[in-house]
Amino acid sequence: MTEYTAPLADLNFVINELSNLDEIIKLPKFEHATDDLLEPILDEAARFSREVLGPTNVIGDQQGCSVEDGVVKVPTEFSEAYRLFVESGWQGLDCDPEFGGMGLPALIGAATGEMWQSANLALGLCPMLTSGAVETIEVHATDEIKQIYLEKLISGEWAGTMDLTEPQAGSDLAAIRTLATPDGDQYRLTGNKIFITWGDHEMTENVVHLVLARLPDAPDGVRGISLFLVPKFLVNEDGSLGDRNDVFVTSVEHKLGIHASPTCVLNYGDKDGAVGYLIGEPNRGLSCMFTMMNLARLQVGIQGLATSERAYQAARDYAKERVQGQFPGSRESAAIIQHPDIRRMLMTMKSLIEAMRVTACVTAAEIDIARHTDDDQAKVASLERSALLTPIVKGWMTEVAQELTSIGIQIHGGNGYVEETGVAQYSRDARILTIYEGTTGIQAIDLLGRKVMADSGKGMQRLLAEIGELDARLANSGAELESIRTAVATGRQRLEDATKWLLGKAQENPAVAFLAAFDYMMLAGTVIGAWQMARAADIAQAKLAGKEGDADFYKAKITTARFYAEQILPRSASHFEAVTSGGTAAMELSEEQF
Repeated sequence: MTEYTAPLADLNFVINELSNLDEIIKLPKFEHATDDLLEPILDEAARFSREVLGPTNVIGDQQGCSVEDGVVKVPTEFSEAYRLFVESGWQGLDCDPEFGGMGLPALIGAATGEMWQSANLALGLCPMLTSGAVETIEVHATDEIKQIYLEKLISGEWAGTMDLTEPQAGSDLAAIRTLATPDGDQYRLTGNKIFITWGDHEMTENVVHLVLARLPDAPDGVRGISLFLVPKFLVNEDGSLGDRNDVFVTSVEHKLGIHASPTCVLNYGDKDGAVGYLIGEPNRGLSCMFTMMNLARLQVGIQGLATSERAYQAARDYAKERVQGQFPGSRESAAIIQHPDIRRMLMTMKSLIEAMRVTACVTAAEIDIARHTDDDQAKVASLERSALLTPIVKGWMTEVAQELTSIGIQIHGGNGYVEETGVAQYSRDARILTIYEGTTGIQAIDLLGRKVMADSGKGMQRLLAEIGELDARLANSGAELESIRTAVATGRQRLEDATKWLLGKAQENPAVAFLAAFDYMMLAGTVIGAWQMARAADIAQAKLAGKEGDADFYKAKITTARFYAEQILPRSASHFEAVTSGGTAAMELSEEQF
């Protein structure tokens, strides 16, 4: 099995050349984030992911987790790896120094997050959810709750969860029934939650649940949902742990993948009611929870990138070692990496991974600007751009991960279909990514309805204008980038035309527009990926002209961008045709005809 090695060269290129790091570290709170600090941090994160997290990946897949005497048990190796993760301070990398964090940009958090998730997706989910809990408490909780919980969560001594789903309420959160009854300055929760990732374990002293529930007098629907903090162990006034709270795990799900990530069924209030504390305003819990949800959607998109990278490394190494048949023009047996179709598959993986990496990091950079700039105009622009890109990062990137992890198996041939090579795990693990934190369809509807239609396409038009600005630069870059320039211009036009068509059609028949939402999202992701690859190629060519850095790296970057433009971007044509066909066939059959 291939040992995971973080793609540091490409990560550094993306962070330093494509994600405005120079501007981000000038923002308030980031003055300490110098190159002298950031480069060693990324190097150490790469080492940690390779030496500490990576070796636990297969162990977790094989051993899984279980419930014994009401307690979740995970592999011993997970507990040790997590202990080292906490001792190294990784949980607080991009958290507020006031509560013990390092105070680094979300951009750096995105880069290290890719490493954690590539090394071990199942284990990486635990700190990922804690990050979301931290963000939600920072934005919405009272100062008293912040003082009690943030430092422990940011250190990683305590873990956080997100408790939304109930048996009757999956994506339809309006159907939530968990009840929160006032009890002095606290609440007593009763109900049942399912599919709670890392909902219980013993890797940390405490588990802090953020739970959606209803007050007794709450209105129906999503407007009647509140958010509560419910700790596994109550916390005494001096910060020490007190009594066990009335929230217990009853079982863990047996899943296709991420076997060692406990997906829990939790019962609240089997005895006296689970003690909880209101976060934010009553009946405004869903808007509070979306602080956590939106961060999770970016992070899940990065998980799609991460599993794809892991599958690519395994496929690449296998292709270099596996000798089989003759490639065209040769009479000698050769490593399969010499065969054209293997090259096609590897380049598909490599080019899409690089496009996803830039897209995710650029989105994280916009979040940094939105959070920390003093420029009101820049803040508004970055809020708009990060909101527009987030459903694309989550939806497009996780759908692409299904394709790329499957290609990884294909390159291994029959050896990929057996568990011993390890590559089947990446496909199994990746399968959940299009489902949790909002399915692909939900991301597509969010993009089209809440982002594009909500502002009559103005945000998308600004993005399209920025893509168009690159055309003049590429026009002066010579023949080598001409095919990239032409392809990106064509893709950009398709996205612009599809946006205009949908905005017009939505006025006539909203069902037609939303039938096209998936293809519109995939069109947007494909075109934005091409734009980012074109930016990378333009910078790489300038580096070569100036004889800067690693010439082989920059030449490969241009070749990979050209492959994306010539072989991946044509997908935008089929997505465009599907969007603008105006087809309603999916809605025309009766239920009995299915």
